[in-house]
Amino acid sequence: MSKKACIVAVAALLGATPIAFAAQPANHHAAGQSQGTIQPDQMRASKMIGSRVYDLQNRNIGRVRDLIVDRDGMIDFIIVDVGTFLGMGGKTVPVKLSDFKTDNNRLTLDVTKEQLQKMADYWIRDRNTGSGSSTSPIHGGKIGSGR
Repeated sequence: MSKKACIVAVAALLGATPIAFAAQPANHHAAGQSQGTIQPDQMRASKMIGSRVYDLQNRNIGRVRDLIVDRDGMIDFIIVDVGTFLGMGGKTVPVKLSDFKTDNNRLTLDVTKEQLQKMADYWIRDRNTGSGSSTSPIHGGKIGSGR
């Protein structure tokens, strides 16, 4: 192949490269990462907070107020606001994540509103730090110890 033919071939290849890349679907993920799809039995945490909670009879029994996450990033409890009307009269109760059923961004519990209202109230001592009713590590407790 002559020198001129090689130059023409390389120029043609370089000129076609952007078109070839443009024809491929964009992949904004780094190498080794996979693109995920939320399954019907999954829910994003950002969508969970504020979501309504229903019982098995399709009645609204509360709303997700917060998520309590352990030091490994796993959800320990979902805090459900039960019976609050215009910011008054209700209570917040901790419910284990495993007690919830999710289906297409809908949270369901196999309990009634009355059963939730009988549960122990969960309170946050200092809303600015996010600490619960356990002692802060700054004041002698250890993360995850509950003391």
